[in-house]
Amino acid sequence: MCISSGSITVKQNERWHSDGVVYPKPAWLREELLSKLARWAVENRKSEFKSTLSLVSILRYSRLYQELKEKYRDMVKVWPEVTDPEKFVYEDVAIATYLLILWEDERAEKGVTTKQSFVDLGCGNGLLVHILSSEGHPGRGIDVRRRKIWDLYGPQTQLEEGSIIPSDKTLFPGVDWLIGNHSDELTPWIPVIAARSSYTCRFFVLPCCFFDFVGRYHRRQSRKTQYREYLDFVLEVGLSCGFHMQEDCLRIPSTKRVCLIGKSRTYLPSSEIWMDEQRTRYLHSRQGHSQCPPGEGHMPSAPQAAAHDIGPQDSHETCDAGAECMPDTLAAEGGVAPASGLWMPGFCPREKAERVRNCAALPRDFIDQVVLQVANLLLDGKNLTTGSSEDGSLKTWNEGGSLSLAEVAAELSPETLQRLKRECGGLQTLLRNNHQVFEVLNGQVHIRDWRQELQREKPPEAKRSLPAEVFKTRICWFFTHHPDGCVLPAALCPFAHGPEELRLSQTSKKQKQAP
Repeated sequence: MCISSGSITVKQNERWHSDGVVYPKPAWLREELLSKLARWAVENRKSEFKSTLSLVSILRYSRLYQELKEKYRDMVKVWPEVTDPEKFVYEDVAIATYLLILWEDERAEKGVTTKQSFVDLGCGNGLLVHILSSEGHPGRGIDVRRRKIWDLYGPQTQLEEGSIIPSDKTLFPGVDWLIGNHSDELTPWIPVIAARSSYTCRFFVLPCCFFDFVGRYHRRQSRKTQYREYLDFVLEVGLSCGFHMQEDCLRIPSTKRVCLIGKSRTYLPSSEIWMDEQRTRYLHSRQGHSQCPPGEGHMPSAPQAAAHDIGPQDSHETCDAGAECMPDTLAAEGGVAPASGLWMPGFCPREKAERVRNCAALPRDFIDQVVLQVANLLLDGKNLTTGSSEDGSLKTWNEGGSLSLAEVAAELSPETLQRLKRECGGLQTLLRNNHQVFEVLNGQVHIRDWRQELQREKPPEAKRSLPAEVFKTRICWFFTHHPDGCVLPAALCPFAHGPEELRLSQTSKKQKQAP
């Protein structure tokens, strides 16, 4: 990598494998590093979060991460899910690395050699379960929906399909650790389930989406970021359940990388009945909490305050309530707690059938209308450059200006924005999905310049953006809609300049050949 004249040149090395965790992506180095360095150099504010990997040895972490990355990197090649394989594989390798070192330290502290058992609640693709099991820790994962990749792991990786309804039937008395890795609606419940499973049960959660005990979590303090406030809520839950709470930042390619850990209790085993009464009171205090006016959030009770004082310094749709769906093994595990039956009415697990909410279900004419409207906004900020015409001569080409997502949103009607918002990612998702036309970088929207796309060096594992089978299978948006046409001659453009250049996609061919 060379830095000169306000720009970065990234030289590819065949041995360089960019995982986005330890080794940054070349695109990030080239397009984002300088601006971040400039901002970091002048920033003078205290972070809301702990420093990265503050609870484990960074040296041991780095060594083990490299070993596991080499061991499990082939998962990227066989990944059958629609999600980004590099992000999910290397993120789960990083989380597994952290847990393995945390657990190794715990065994050393206790003077034991038996490896900890675990259950991953809401295990998703199951890769974390697969890695931990392969490294010798007995455990299993449970998720409401089976994934295609489960079939690739083999019988040693135990994965079960079923819902978790927080109740006396979802206790794990013989398990050392409960894991919640982006566990969504189960996240605040995991400290409760761990506390009631047994006095020795511990937990690790990596919160992502903001859920309360029932439904979405509603923020109450504008002085904090929503993420920080939600982390404090989960910390409060852990403290209320009688855990000494710890917080750390993981080294993963995600903006939500703060984990919360409950390793030990703030009370003696003889006080378990009294402590569970406090948990029950706390849960009752949270019922209907999402309807509380802003500023009238729950204040920790005396037992919670005491728990905080004696903890370490790093603490900080309607469904039938009786309709329980869970694996047979969960019911068999049993467990007795003073609270009876369901712990809170109204809890609803995720639906088994995942709803597609990536703007792909929107009508094509609606998408085309928004794309054209945003493109015209950008083209109004004229920025003329020189391109090649079809006959090889030079011509001027308007690459447009740059607008922030907020500025673009301000130009769209409230009805359009609301319709996009219902599709999860909203405006940004739609723009990213229309990769041919737009580039969204650091919250700024630009018209994509395909001359730069063709010039960019790409690492071997990333050369799948436009494989041969999709070449010329779609009409070039610029050829049809841009006032100056496409900046590339037809021979170089990966999209068709007119119907006569269109090729039938492999998917269409298979559909036509099918009986």
